[in-house]
Amino acid sequence: MIWQLFFTFFQIGLFTFGGGYAMIPMIQDMVLSKNWCDLQTLVDFIAVSESTPGTFAINIATFIGSEKLGVAGALAATFGVVAPSFVIILLIAKNVKKFENNAYVKAAMFGLRPIVVGMIAAACLSVMRIALIASDGESALRVDWKAGVIFCIVLALSRLHKKIHPIFLVVLSAGLGILCYGVFASFGIY
Repeated sequence: MIWQLFFTFFQIGLFTFGGGYAMIPMIQDMVLSKNWCDLQTLVDFIAVSESTPGTFAINIATFIGSEKLGVAGALAATFGVVAPSFVIILLIAKNVKKFENNAYVKAAMFGLRPIVVGMIAAACLSVMRIALIASDGESALRVDWKAGVIFCIVLALSRLHKKIHPIFLVVLSAGLGILCYGVFASFGIY
């Protein structure tokens, strides 16, 4: 199992271009297909990984590895996701001057841009579905209006006031969550 964690995250690290968000669809596919966690737990891991210091890829790999095999799993998954980038960056750094003006390398980079945007958009839609849709049992689905309000507030603030620091938005979201799902709910306000 430890080697399976390592090689799974090695593949994720090797074949994901565009950073942590672009790897969410691949993580989702591989982790859910192996039944390492359910979709709700994965979304929670994504939220915590984004909200904690460090890179998203390392955080999510560490959380999932830890969930499966404790510290050994966390180390295996983390080293797996980091190893491809480490090796590739070493090779690029050694040969950057040879390839910086290569037409094929430039063309490949232009070709990779749309897939990065597409993968980030797919991840966004997948996470939004889990974050904004509440389940009332086995078949009834409804929009979680409290999550929708928090989403709209944070989206509006991030777009209207571009100088607002992302840390403020994370703290604001957590505070609104405590208020909506904790304080108001405990008083039966809604």
